Amino acid sequence: MVVVISIAFVNKLNPLTWNIIFWLIILFVAINAIAKSFMSERSGHLLYLYTLAHPISVILAKMIYNMLLLVIIAFLAWFLYAGLSEMEMADSGLFASIICLGCAAFATNLTLVSAIAAKAENKTTLLAVLSFPLIVPVLLILIRASRFAIEGLEAASGENNLILLGGISFMLMLASVLLFPVIWRD
Repeated sequence: MVVVISIAFVNKLNPLTWNIIFWLIILFVAINAIAKSFMSERSGHLLYLYTLAHPISVILAKMIYNMLLLVIIAFLAWFLYAGLSEMEMADSGLFASIICLGCAAFATNLTLVSAIAAKAENKTTLLAVLSFPLIVPVLLILIRASRFAIEGLEAASGENNLILLGGISFMLMLASVLLFPVIWRD
């Protein structure tokens, strides 16, 4: 997708468009890579995990793995995207922090929703319906926060968005730790 977008919009991407397309690509990668973390497991494997590990260990391990996977993919996409578009970043450190926190928010959200949807009949539809209200605010915060890093706007406002992203990730992780043992027993 990064290569196709860079070829299609040769030197025509303004920073805001670049930012929005980047986060949409990362969102679709997250949905494809992370959302199926529980849905692709066979029932025998889940039963094995059920007898072997505590439910909190399982959900935290899946979240950490999904976060690391998405962070690696996001940084690869950023370097490829930045190299092909030749766009300059005003504050690369802030953008790297935004990527890490955004990937954590996507991973915690989609891992929890995947665990809930895995128990249902129509898994894919339920995944989309449950994750949408949580993904949209995160996506809007990411786009707004990234704008500060790309255009070099006031750093304090960008840091407030980082705190907000960190808070969302923490709350989703806390909700996962509290809800997953109930889901796991079913």
